[in-house]
Amino acid sequence: MSAPRARRRRAAATAAGVLALALTAAACSGTAEGDNDGDNSSSTPEAAYELTATTPAPSGDIDSFTWSLYAEPFTLAFPYAYDYPPNTVLSNMCESLLRLNPDLSLSPGLAEKYENPDPTTWVYTIRSGVTFHDGTPLTADDVVASLSFHLNPAFGSYWTQIFANVKSIEKTGDNQVTVKLKQPDSMFNQYMAITPGTVESAKTLATMGADYGNASNGVNCTGPYAFESWTPGDNITLKKYADYWDPELQAKADEVKFVFLSDPSTRVNAWTSGEVDGGWQVPANAYTQLENGGPGKLYYGLNTATAAEIVNKLDGPLGDPKVRQALLMAIDREGVVQAAEQGIGEVATSQITASTWGGLSADEVTANQADLPTYDYDPVAAKKLAAEAGVDGQQITIATTPAFQAADIIATAVADAAKTIGLDPKIETVSPDKYGLLFGDPKARAKYDLFMTYWYNSLADPMDYFGALRTGIFANYGGWSNPEFDAAAAKVIATPLDDPSRLDSLRTMDEITMDELPWIPIYSSPASVWMGDKISGVSPSINYLYYPWAATIGAK
Repeated sequence: MSAPRARRRRAAATAAGVLALALTAAACSGTAEGDNDGDNSSSTPEAAYELTATTPAPSGDIDSFTWSLYAEPFTLAFPYAYDYPPNTVLSNMCESLLRLNPDLSLSPGLAEKYENPDPTTWVYTIRSGVTFHDGTPLTADDVVASLSFHLNPAFGSYWTQIFANVKSIEKTGDNQVTVKLKQPDSMFNQYMAITPGTVESAKTLATMGADYGNASNGVNCTGPYAFESWTPGDNITLKKYADYWDPELQAKADEVKFVFLSDPSTRVNAWTSGEVDGGWQVPANAYTQLENGGPGKLYYGLNTATAAEIVNKLDGPLGDPKVRQALLMAIDREGVVQAAEQGIGEVATSQITASTWGGLSADEVTANQADLPTYDYDPVAAKKLAAEAGVDGQQITIATTPAFQAADIIATAVADAAKTIGLDPKIETVSPDKYGLLFGDPKARAKYDLFMTYWYNSLADPMDYFGALRTGIFANYGGWSNPEFDAAAAKVIATPLDDPSRLDSLRTMDEITMDELPWIPIYSSPASVWMGDKISGVSPSINYLYYPWAATIGAK
């Protein structure tokens, strides 16, 4: 049997369904108790955990604090910032034309104003009084050089697809840059709030060349922190930039040291001993320990990430959608949420999280998913479906990593499901420092049929996720292709954000991906952050990958 194909919904979207760039955090279900210490949190009596909008304001400045990373970045060059470790560091040093806020709304950044005089033109007025960390002033020339970096195929930027519709990037005034598009693109300006909109010194890019972003040179940006040092295998240290332009985000700590701790237990021990002051992506098996004992506090926040298995080989045993459907039906995803996340999360009913649908209420998101294919846990039906598709002992290889305690649990559950439907799975462990390469290097991932991701949407727009699955796109790792999906994607890109028909095309893409399952969605869970008793002030939101979160942390 095949999982039912959802009928296409063509009802007109209401005005309330327009993708406004705003989002309100709401409480969710789970098993851990929420907290209520007077900070800005949302909760309901039934909620077993809560999403906290912000932690208590710091009492003052602090000399320094330490922060853990689960892996060492392989570079700090912004064009290749496509994973948690480099982005966590870079977000405090490098800034974009727009700013992604903790609620995932957008606001002016290095561009104090942006205008859209016609459907294919964006004009950015560059903020005056901003300097790079070497003291040189930010100019329109720097913006042109930084954005144009992604257009040069010789550099191999991971973000090239964002500039596919760009015709020209030119300085059109002393403090003005104009981007001309080949056709309307509803995503381009939104992406100016994250890595594609990052601005680096033109002189630095030209001078450092291939050495830009390495351990010796670092970066030269405009953020509240400047690059101080990088000791390979140990730490990256940032220092406060005294001449930072935004008084509301002046760094409260003189120094931040990022230490590389790949083992989850080592990270937790470093937090509880006070050796390290905090870290994102808390190992779920330590939730109870950290909630019940100090020194410090565990917070859950707004997230856009889904734990999923990326299908990397569509020319192998998983090439038939029926086999992928059978695999998902054979995974006990409720059990995985309990084992991998201590119940702090929800089984994925879509490829994307509810928080990705910016501007929609919870009821509207639920209505969006009403016609999606569903994959309840049913091993018997899954085995029958796989047999119909010709599964008969074929081998598949699943990559996992010790960086996350949950990763091995997910890999084991997926392998068990693969056995159930008649496949012969093999799990291979990849070190944390090399696991990130799977997302950028085709050779590194070539032998794996599946590899796990906590894939985060960078924007509160479903197209940020769906855009990665278009034919020929960099992040479409398995080379999946569907003409109906591509046609809907083209409509979404060409349609203004405030046009209700855009929402209908996004629904279509959601339905197609849940039917064909180019990626196997497992569950979603909140962002998590631990802070010791010494510090406070951060907003527990996935926006930390693009926002200078460390500048908000000071003495508790």
